[in-house]
Amino acid sequence: MRIEQRVWTAGGGWEQPPQQSLNGNSDLVLAFASRQTLGAAQAYEQLRDEYPNAHVIGCSTAGEIHGINVKDEALSATAIDFQKTHLRTARAEISGRGGSFAAGEELAASLKADDLAHVLVLSDGLNVNGTELTRGLTQSLPDNVAVTGGLSADGDRFQQTMVMLDGKPNSNMVAAIGFYGRDLKVGFGSIGGWEPFGPERLVTRSRGNVLYELDGSSALELYEKYLGEYAAGLPASALLFPLAIRTDDPTRGLVRTILGIDRDARTMTFAGDIPEGSYARLMKASSDRLVQGAGLAADSCLADMDAPPQLALLISCVGRRLVLKQRVEEEIEAVAEVFGRATALAGFYSYGEIAPFALGERPELHNQTMTITGFSEN
Repeated sequence: MRIEQRVWTAGGGWEQPPQQSLNGNSDLVLAFASRQTLGAAQAYEQLRDEYPNAHVIGCSTAGEIHGINVKDEALSATAIDFQKTHLRTARAEISGRGGSFAAGEELAASLKADDLAHVLVLSDGLNVNGTELTRGLTQSLPDNVAVTGGLSADGDRFQQTMVMLDGKPNSNMVAAIGFYGRDLKVGFGSIGGWEPFGPERLVTRSRGNVLYELDGSSALELYEKYLGEYAAGLPASALLFPLAIRTDDPTRGLVRTILGIDRDARTMTFAGDIPEGSYARLMKASSDRLVQGAGLAADSCLADMDAPPQLALLISCVGRRLVLKQRVEEEIEAVAEVFGRATALAGFYSYGEIAPFALGERPELHNQTMTITGFSEN
């Protein structure tokens, strides 16, 4: 596996190629940019000109992870030349949040094969139920094939997100890459670092990823009460106060972020399911705990692989970035300290993260979590 990383900006074009350049020879390009940059007419053409033979997959972000830096209004491109691994692409359209499961099934059917080793998925971040998308993908895939990826973002604006696969970016789309062969080694890590506060409340009325009631009362009213002065800034301010969801398995708590609210219906829509009968609790974070969590996610990934990966794909949540502010690069540096300089780091800040809790487990949708997928070829 050979890797090349470059940055493109509308004002400056491409930065100089690295000394050990791939000279346009690559199988896959991961491209992450703000919605405005990704949607610019010249962005895809620039990628295609530089890497004419590669599959190009990418999405809009709330910040681009490029090495140990977090960038804005730039296009971060990571080109990969595989030596032994083969690729196949698939895409699906999402018809409302109710179509998320079907989109996942469609992608799985397109990619399924005996030598499938891994699936990377990037989805529209607003018009999707990430839990159902993940469930649809994994239901039809073998247990030994993991799915990782994330939901595209639009900063803290929540207006429109975009996904790109071998063409200009679009909304309401899910794109996936299947990795095939026996020489690809993949590891995972996913750690949050948030702390619960306030009482735990029973989810008494919900439907999929739409929450109506907690303890028999309006969930939105309770949420607004706890947020106080932050309530006027919903849904963006909710990124600072996600919900922890606890089901029957106490070791598998999930974090959920609000994507939108309906003040007339008094409902909140989340990136993933809020099951009736589960328990919900507000969460908050400190910068130190989030940075520590990122390092622990890298430790978990490294334990799966026995050696630092050649490439680490980092997908972290926009809520973490809002908490970390000027310290945001510290969580990337915490990952780099674990892996060392030989590992190329790429990724983005998202509206949701998809990864298993651990190697051999089924993938889940996470929010407010640093997820890491490590790739190496034997």
